[in-house]
Amino acid sequence: MQFSVRITEYQKNTMLNICDADLLGKKIIQDELTMNISEGYYGERFVERDEAEDLLKNSSIINMVGKETISLSIDLGIGSENGVKIISGIPFLIVFKM
Repeated sequence: MQFSVRITEYQKNTMLNICDADLLGKKIIQDELTMNISEGYYGERFVERDEAEDLLKNSSIINMVGKETISLSIDLGIGSENGVKIISGIPFLIVFKM
């Protein structure tokens, strides 16, 4: 499984935007809510599971989209299933590490 990632620095914190690679470029719509999983936000490069794990462990702010991405983060103890939101069947989660 590949993941699509973009890494930026935000107020001296590492911010990771990560999604399941097959979601990149998709638009998710539910009622009045639209979520674009854009290359500009999530698409800097593709990584394999091992590198995705390292990035998830070492980032302070994480924006995640997709079943595989969120499953991996929860397996690593990053985030909680209680925080996961679903839009048209696609899970997303935002984590701020203190």
